[in-house]
Amino acid sequence: MAVLRLASFHLKKTWTHVSELTRSQSFFLRHEFAIRRLHSLTGIVPLGVYMVIHLTTNASLLNGTATFQRAVFLIHSLGELLPVVEWGGIFAPLLFHAILGVWIIRTGKSNLGNYQFTGNRRYVWQRWTGLIALIFLMTHVLHLHGWFHAGFWLAIMEPLGFASFDPYNAASSLGSAMQGYVWPAFYLAGVLATVYHLANGIWTAGITWGLWVSPQAQARATKVCTAFGVILAVVGTSAWWAAVRMDTDDIAQARAEEAIMYEAAKETGLAYDMPEKRTPVEVEVEESDVVEASGSSDDAVTE
Repeated sequence: MAVLRLASFHLKKTWTHVSELTRSQSFFLRHEFAIRRLHSLTGIVPLGVYMVIHLTTNASLLNGTATFQRAVFLIHSLGELLPVVEWGGIFAPLLFHAILGVWIIRTGKSNLGNYQFTGNRRYVWQRWTGLIALIFLMTHVLHLHGWFHAGFWLAIMEPLGFASFDPYNAASSLGSAMQGYVWPAFYLAGVLATVYHLANGIWTAGITWGLWVSPQAQARATKVCTAFGVILAVVGTSAWWAAVRMDTDDIAQARAEEAIMYEAAKETGLAYDMPEKRTPVEVEVEESDVVEASGSSDDAVTE
């Protein structure tokens, strides 16, 4: 009996210790299974979907100012609903994915030093490209949009060269922001790192969700994700080149086209009378430039 009582005492003590240890664990550890799946899911939907749309939209600048400006008009025609879409579908999922990604990096361990397998290298590259993508995206939003649209904040950021994108002067303001060598190099590295992170992330998400588990299925998924990554890299590089190739004459011509498109878009309701979305600097446009721009913009805005 004494032995049974002693065994019962130690069993209760052990169970109490395990219960206290479980309660003391962080929220992340107690819900790690669900959190990792939410992390992989948000990386694809909505963030991955948005990235494909965003790069494709920017690459449309290769087709001319009118094509790109019309796409931006459509986006900003959402009006007061646009911030809701941006925060609900882009910024909030991005913050969630980034915070969880940093936690996974801090708690995960790489064995690349011991095992030089391709899977281990991809694991390391996924972590590093994730950090690069986070820095790139935060800087990208600051550079072009200033993070916040509050007047006092923009008054600080704009003189520093940030918040430089004006939606109703999309091509010209983007081209102006990408002048020089530093920003183009930064954007090229950031875009390619983000593309790799997404393409390889789709592959790892398939394993997380049990979509491809066998070596044969993983090999097939590798080919599909590689093809997707190459195609998206081409689209992303095209978007990058469309912006960095613009010189001062191209920017001036784009601004002339945008001025005509803006007036036409206001009449059709595609754009609002919002001067804060236009480049504030007054630009003198010669009559010959207006006529030439009008000829290339006749079909840019539809009723």
